[in-house]
Amino acid sequence: MAIRNIVQNGDPVLRKKCFEVENFDEKLNILLDDMKDTLIKSEGVGLAAPQIGVLRRIFLVKYEDFYFECINPKITEMKGKCVEQEGCLSVRGMYGEVERPTKITVEFYDRNGKYNKLKVSGFLARIFCHENDHLDGILYIDKAKNVGRA
Repeated sequence: MAIRNIVQNGDPVLRKKCFEVENFDEKLNILLDDMKDTLIKSEGVGLAAPQIGVLRRIFLVKYEDFYFECINPKITEMKGKCVEQEGCLSVRGMYGEVERPTKITVEFYDRNGKYNKLKVSGFLARIFCHENDHLDGILYIDKAKNVGRA
């Protein structure tokens, strides 16, 4: 396992659409382990593969002491609206107010190719939406109002 460098705003990889994961193999397991180590080291709550320069539809979300490994995620339902402040490991030192749904349904696969469907709300829904945006080359600053320095 290794700590990967987190790509910063301005790197073109952050603006590209990611490719679906097709092989659930040892390479994927190593990538997921590296992403988890990188997320822990950065003290973040989420990390998407393009943030470490990998154009695959993968993100991790940390909630309390649990890590969701989301491969080929799709948000299939969104309800409500809430505006709150967000930041990003790839846009260090900046924060902005972003409108996100308050409840979502997300479908994804785990590292073993097992299908999962979750209904999440509140801060957890915000994290899932933020990380999912990364997979389509969207940064929170594209949606934010009142962007400023921390």
